[in-house]
Amino acid sequence: MSDWLWQSASDLGRGIGEGRIDPVELTEAYLDAAAAHEFSPRIYTRLTPDRARAEAEAARQRAKNGVRRGLLDGVPISWKDLFDSAGVVTEAGTMLLEGRVPEADAEVLARATQAGTVCLGKTHMSELAFAGLGMNPAYGGNTDPLPGTPPNVNDPGCAPGGSSSGAAASIAFGLAPAGIGSDTGGSVRVPAAWNDVVGLKTTHGRLSLKGVVPLAESFDTVGPLARSVEDCAHLLAIMEGGTPADLRGATLAGTRMLVLEPYTSDVREAPAMGFAHALDRLKAAGVTVETGTVTGIAEAMDLSPVLFATEAYGTWRDVIEAAPHKMYARILDRFRGGADHSAPDFVAAWRRLRELRAVWAAETAAYDAVILPTVPNTPPEIARLMSDPDYYVTENLLTLRNTRVGNLMGLCGLSLPTGTPSCGLMMLAAPMAEERLLRLGHAAEAALAG
Repeated sequence: MSDWLWQSASDLGRGIGEGRIDPVELTEAYLDAAAAHEFSPRIYTRLTPDRARAEAEAARQRAKNGVRRGLLDGVPISWKDLFDSAGVVTEAGTMLLEGRVPEADAEVLARATQAGTVCLGKTHMSELAFAGLGMNPAYGGNTDPLPGTPPNVNDPGCAPGGSSSGAAASIAFGLAPAGIGSDTGGSVRVPAAWNDVVGLKTTHGRLSLKGVVPLAESFDTVGPLARSVEDCAHLLAIMEGGTPADLRGATLAGTRMLVLEPYTSDVREAPAMGFAHALDRLKAAGVTVETGTVTGIAEAMDLSPVLFATEAYGTWRDVIEAAPHKMYARILDRFRGGADHSAPDFVAAWRRLRELRAVWAAETAAYDAVILPTVPNTPPEIARLMSDPDYYVTENLLTLRNTRVGNLMGLCGLSLPTGTPSCGLMMLAAPMAEERLLRLGHAAEAALAG
């Protein structure tokens, strides 16, 4: 059974379908592992064993009766603590929402449950999802980063990446085969890269946000983290109520990809090496790689403070200002930065961004994907981030720099492990082109593992 903890969600689903794996025993294996693991309190805000066991028993009966609802029927997964779960405390990583208990599941959780997946529990996250480092000292009294900060799989003393920090850690430490997170500026892809798992950022509007605690609803997206691209394809389908992308015969032969400058050269040593290695593998698999930039991308990046912080603060201002002492100072500062911009600034920024998105679409139309390192830096030490506020700010902004390109341009994106620890390869594709992106990612995954 210990081997089950390191299998992909899809492989576990196949095992259930073939009668080799019992859903109840599988769920108990994960619950036992989570209960015994030293880092579990830093990964899960709370487990949901009663719900998990009931759902696993139902999956067992369906399997026995030959009426499974899909490949992932009976497979346990974790959920970031901003997805409403009926009767279970959902606080979105902030004491501002302490004791908040929703009456119903988020729509994506309800759909995943209907498809037969088993909810293991809720995972830690950055406070209100507004940080890329994955630290959450507010859950430790605003001075101690623990227990709200999950460990990084390659160095527990370093930042895990956020905001879906616990989702990535739950997979990396063998406490879930897959996890569901959210991505507003990189919050699925950053922790996926830093913990060597796969992360899919879906197009804004592709998956329901009903019952998802918001950050900036104009950019918020739901996305899976998992051990494989295949897993992400199936998780997307069940949350959407659709059909998984057909990955059979996926190939990189004859594809054309753009290496985006300067976001691929202005990176630190390890991510640069990991990206170079990945490029060599992609070229060997048949990718034609070109290097260039896109008109206006720097201008779009400069609009970020107006767009993200203004909407986030507008959403949370009254709640925040009623009890600002409950927040981690660095996160509080980011939210309050949204007060620096007027409504006309915000409207003008959105108008310009829509124009720049059209330019991006035109200038990248000839490419199958745009590629760059998922994150330009490696996980910084938690102790230094806590002791040096300026370092925290600069590292957080750098961490989100590359991933934010996808959110600003309204794209779907996929982060793949490169084989270099905590260094990911990001592929960006056109809006609503997830199926095409997943096929490319499936082929790239095989090339990178070769």
